[in-house]
Amino acid sequence: MKPFSLLVKPASADCNLRCAYCFYLEKRRLYPDTVRHRMTDPVLETMIRTYLATDQPQYAFGWQGGEPTLMGLDFFRRVTDLQQRHGRAGAIVSNGLQTNGTLLTDDLAAHLGRFKFLVGVSLDGPAPVHNRYRITVDGRGSHADVMRGIGRLRRQGVEFNILTLVSRANVDRPREIYRYLCEQGFLFQQYIECVESDEAGEPMPYAVSGEEWGAFLCGIYDEWIRSDTRRVSIRLFDSIVQKMVEDTDNVCQMGRDCRQYLVVEHNGDVYPCDFFVEPALKLGNVRTGSWAEFLGSPLYRDFGLRKAAWNSECAVCEYLRFCAGDCPKNRPTRGREPGRLSRLCAGWKMFYRHTLEGFERLAEEIRRERAGAARAAALRGKPATRVGRNDPCPCGSGKKYKKCCGRFA
Repeated sequence: MKPFSLLVKPASADCNLRCAYCFYLEKRRLYPDTVRHRMTDPVLETMIRTYLATDQPQYAFGWQGGEPTLMGLDFFRRVTDLQQRHGRAGAIVSNGLQTNGTLLTDDLAAHLGRFKFLVGVSLDGPAPVHNRYRITVDGRGSHADVMRGIGRLRRQGVEFNILTLVSRANVDRPREIYRYLCEQGFLFQQYIECVESDEAGEPMPYAVSGEEWGAFLCGIYDEWIRSDTRRVSIRLFDSIVQKMVEDTDNVCQMGRDCRQYLVVEHNGDVYPCDFFVEPALKLGNVRTGSWAEFLGSPLYRDFGLRKAAWNSECAVCEYLRFCAGDCPKNRPTRGREPGRLSRLCAGWKMFYRHTLEGFERLAEEIRRERAGAARAAALRGKPATRVGRNDPCPCGSGKKYKKCCGRFA
């Protein structure tokens, strides 16, 4: 069985915020029988027990929403209890949590820290920018609440990164956004494009164009490349360097097959992708089907193969190695006609044209450092061994491996 991870929606699309651009809030329509959606203990246990019984090198759970912290501390205690109960001795189990940060308590943060959850917090920039779209049910900006939640994560020693959605609120302010995040000490950053369409397929008012996306990424890159390449981790940039050094893809957008993970909704329904939780793509339910059945489904196979059914222009594009036709959600008609060019095509070309030479220089530095570390180990009569995430980096920088060369591994 090919390794796969789970993206779990324990509270479905329920959320305490009403972000204007949220693509998942509408998924409440899939489950109209109840207003409040929560994963039950039987569904939770079945999902964890059966997943941990599969043959995997590592088991990865991503908890997302909606807002997963609506489930409360007791739910996440049950999660870790069940993982310990059903995980075999020596198994590696990882947990990620994507949250708006507003409902985090000290007790929940302490639990996340104890069990080494990696937390992603949504933050779009300083308060005036963030509060444009990320508002509460009663219309209040959420920035102050997010920052309080981040403070709780810091006090409990929880590892976290920042996810910034690039929308009309911030697309023309890349340097301001980058500097703001760095000034706050948020050195692990991820930027996600807002490319939402209405029912007619036209861009929503808060969506960005390809050219705007490209200019934004170039602005971030120009700030980062000056002196921050070893200080600030930007997921896209790290992924490009890893692609150059190891020829591996660690983000699904760069891959040529969309079968990377499975989504599990609050009631156990299984779908192929976060962006394609749709009735026509439902693969089954964890209480009545098996992971082997879901992964072997012709529906899942056909969904995965859409990625590489790209436009003929993509086949001759010099950036195909990195773009792979872009995520199907960014192609008009949301991948149903996979041969359509991504809405962001012009922006990706702008970005790669501007940056690949600099990325290649950085990749060559990483290659030399790794070769030097291997030679030094050989001279000491020791084989070059795998470095732990918290070990000193073998390049000699004095930093932990996970914050230096390990970012690209």
